[in-house]
Amino acid sequence: MFCMKAIENRLPDYHIHTPLCGHAGGEFEEYVLSAREAGLPEMGFADHLPLFHIDDPTLCMSHEDLPVYIEKVQRLQQKHDDYPVRLGIEADYIRAHLDDVAEVLARYQFDYIYGSVHFVGGWGFDQSRFKFEFERRDINDVYREYFGLVMEAAGTGLFDIMTHLDVVKKYGHRPSQDLSGLYEQVGETLARSGVAIELNSSGLTKPVAEIYPGLELLKVMRRHGVPITFGSDSHKPTQVGRHFDRLLQLARDAGYTDYVRFAGRKRIPMPLPSPDADG
Repeated sequence: MFCMKAIENRLPDYHIHTPLCGHAGGEFEEYVLSAREAGLPEMGFADHLPLFHIDDPTLCMSHEDLPVYIEKVQRLQQKHDDYPVRLGIEADYIRAHLDDVAEVLARYQFDYIYGSVHFVGGWGFDQSRFKFEFERRDINDVYREYFGLVMEAAGTGLFDIMTHLDVVKKYGHRPSQDLSGLYEQVGETLARSGVAIELNSSGLTKPVAEIYPGLELLKVMRRHGVPITFGSDSHKPTQVGRHFDRLLQLARDAGYTDYVRFAGRKRIPMPLPSPDADG
C-alpha cells in the first residue's frame, strides 16, 4: 500500500540550525535524533555564518562560535558514524564582504555551502522589525534588486546551493508586474553557475504560507536544468523534515524526477522517491 510518510522520509534534510545562531532552540544532538527517528536517510546542519557588516547576536553565530559549531558537528559525525550527519553552513551574500566570507569558508571542509540573500542594501527585508520598509518601496524594484543579488551570489562560485530562492515573498508581497523574463534570467544564471536550489518548507509557516520557491518559479528552474535539494530550515528539533510530503509533491508538479545529495561539496544524483515504491 502506498505510504506518503514512508516516501517523504527518504529525502534528506540539509537545512538545520542550532542554538548558536541566536534564534534557534534545542541541543545539537536532538536534531540528529529527530532526523533518525523520522527515518530520514541523512541530515545536515547549516547554521548562519557570522556576518561582517553587522553585529547582531540574534541573526547568526559569532566569529568566536564558528569553530565551536564545527567541532560540535564533527563530534556528532563521529558519534553517529552509522548515520550521515553533514557539515553545512549558510552564508549571506554581502557584496562588500565577499572576500571576508570566502576566506572564512576556505578554512573548513564543508559538505555543502548554502548561499542566501537576506539584505537588500542595508535593509534586512526578512526581519519582521523592518518589514514596514516594503510599504515605502516599489515592490517590483525590490524583486528585481533581490533576484539581482541572488544571481550575483550564484556567480561567485562560493556556494553549492541557493537557499529559499524567493524568500522576498515572505510577508506576502507580490510583484504587480510580469517578472517572467527576470525569472528566466535567474534560471539561466543559476544553471550556468552550476549551483543547485533548495525546496524549503519553512515558507509554509510564514505569512506567505507557501513553499520557497513557488511552483511557477520552480518550473523555470526545472526547464533550465537547475538541480534541487530539500530543507526544513529547522530552528527546533521538532521541525526536522517538516512538510516534506509537500516538498516532494511540489518537485514532481514542477517536472523533477531526481534531486542531489552532497558530500565533500560533491553532488550525488538521486532519483526522487516513486509513488510505486514500497512503503
